[in-house]
Amino acid sequence: MHIALYSRGFNKEDLDDIKLLLDELGKQEITPVIYEPFFRELKPHVQFPAEVDTFSKSADLDGKIEFLISLGGDGTLLDTVCFIKDKGIPVLGINFGRLGFLASIGREEIHEVVESLVDRNYSLDRRSLIHLDASIPLFDDVPYALNEFTIHKKDTSAMVKIHTYLNGEFLNTYWADGLIVSTPTGSTGYSLSCGGPIVFPEASSFVITPVAPHNLNVRPIIIPDDQVISFEVEGRSDQFICTLDSRMEIIDNTVQLAVKKESFEMNLVRLNDSNFLHTLRNKLLWGIDTRNPGGRR
Repeated sequence: MHIALYSRGFNKEDLDDIKLLLDELGKQEITPVIYEPFFRELKPHVQFPAEVDTFSKSADLDGKIEFLISLGGDGTLLDTVCFIKDKGIPVLGINFGRLGFLASIGREEIHEVVESLVDRNYSLDRRSLIHLDASIPLFDDVPYALNEFTIHKKDTSAMVKIHTYLNGEFLNTYWADGLIVSTPTGSTGYSLSCGGPIVFPEASSFVITPVAPHNLNVRPIIIPDDQVISFEVEGRSDQFICTLDSRMEIIDNTVQLAVKKESFEMNLVRLNDSNFLHTLRNKLLWGIDTRNPGGRR
């Protein structure tokens, strides 16, 4: 078995857990294929064999890779979209970050994680992606995202007007600092912090959430994900920011933009004793009552 390992960078406080993961993979005779920049940072601290398999781009992940393990927070896991693309390689996130809605597996579960992968004792959650079409080339060959697409004003410029259409029919003009279109997976991210609803991952929908809208009667809206959402942007500045997850482009207001559901999905590994409700309760502390000794109502 070959398993790819990805991390944005190396933190010394994570070294013991990284060594434990490598040891557990070795015990199961699993070959790690390590992201090249991450490997270079680890090399002075970890005793590797003479030959180590590495990858630096999507093309390096061939058919022998059965899983990709992300070591970090949710942002780190979102990066893996650029490597996985439409290959269907399942991704598992071990949380070395903070909240961790996507990278929800704790570092204390490393032994259990490796055993579960070997024993095939896990479930795959199929997550929809959002695809961007634009009148100019944007985001290289990865014009899609797991969490969200956003339009946002640039720097400290005045608010923008975002004329928004569903399948060509006018929906609304958003006078705001920006606009978020999130997948169900992304509903617990940026959209949630701007007042958007939490949506179950299985829901076939998009959430449109304004960022600091000028008109307070404008609220987030949930729409079916078979809709094509297109935009025309106006503002005092000729430029604005367009993002897919954590990737950003600065474009001018002559660029035509539209988003839709991507034609393929991403597979996230879930251990069988966990589910979305479990994640909500634990990450958002739902049901916790500090007035009671037991902590729950």
